[in-house]
Amino acid sequence: VMKPASSEARKTTQRAISEASHPTANFGIFENRIEAKKFLENSKYPNVIKADNLAAGKGVYICNNKQESVLAVEEIFDGKFGEAKNILIEEFLDGEEMSFFIISDGTTIKSFETAQDHKRVLEGDKGKNTGGMGAYSPSRLINNDLEDKILSKIIKPTLKGLKNLGTEYRGFLYAGLMIVKNEPYLIEYNVRMGDPETEVVFPRIKNDIVELLESLGTSKFKNTPIEVNPNHAATVILVSGGYPEDYEKEKIIKGLSEIKNVDVFHAGTKRQGNNFVTNGGRVLAITSTAEKYQEALKQSYNQIKKLEFEKMYYRKDIGFDL
Repeated sequence: VMKPASSEARKTTQRAISEASHPTANFGIFENRIEAKKFLENSKYPNVIKADNLAAGKGVYICNNKQESVLAVEEIFDGKFGEAKNILIEEFLDGEEMSFFIISDGTTIKSFETAQDHKRVLEGDKGKNTGGMGAYSPSRLINNDLEDKILSKIIKPTLKGLKNLGTEYRGFLYAGLMIVKNEPYLIEYNVRMGDPETEVVFPRIKNDIVELLESLGTSKFKNTPIEVNPNHAATVILVSGGYPEDYEKEKIIKGLSEIKNVDVFHAGTKRQGNNFVTNGGRVLAITSTAEKYQEALKQSYNQIKKLEFEKMYYRKDIGFDL
């Protein structure tokens, strides 16, 4: 369930989405740069351009004009994120993003909490897209009315569409949504948990995750409630200097033994002798839980002060929208 989805699994989910007619942004899919650029001649701006490929969460461009859009098309088809056979150009929705998770055995659907992610590399949600610079859970946008709309308009039609295609979906389903005036629009699906959302959702789930996953193939799942800690969780991502573009590796990480009362998730690290060193763009996720969002964020930031590696960078405004 936690492995990256196969291309066939993604295609099956995409067909289900298409058949279910979800509320989503207007879009076009193009197989080459000539068709894509022709479409841009009459596009409204800003728009959103996506690479149809696994891109470590970075293959999405928000373009303010034609020049930026053409550059995005060129970079994608030139192989910046690997071979992309298609490119998606879609309407920009002026709202707020939210990550909504469910877990299902193919019949029973259980909500698996929400999260708010900060994708842009710079403070104030500016700069280039990343795999995620920090997150908090639950999302401040969620309410009972909105959750009902998400389930009835997006999640249930998707699972029904999958069944119509002969697929009984079991596992996590992660809906990336844009919320516009309390109305949900589907932006993307992941057939897995997301990152860094997982680092704030899992610490709030009281269930034994292994037992929960094992129950998906049995009748036990239907009668197993998802138990959630009411506290808030917040995570801050420490990245290598230069990320999401080129960055250096094998920088010694100092201070890990001094960290207390938070969860430290290793992402881009490896052991080198007696030390941990950097081995990726996103290096560590520092997660705290508390009764209030700001308390959790304060705990994470206080512990980060003990950590150090050459050119370490992190956003100091995670949760600024709370």
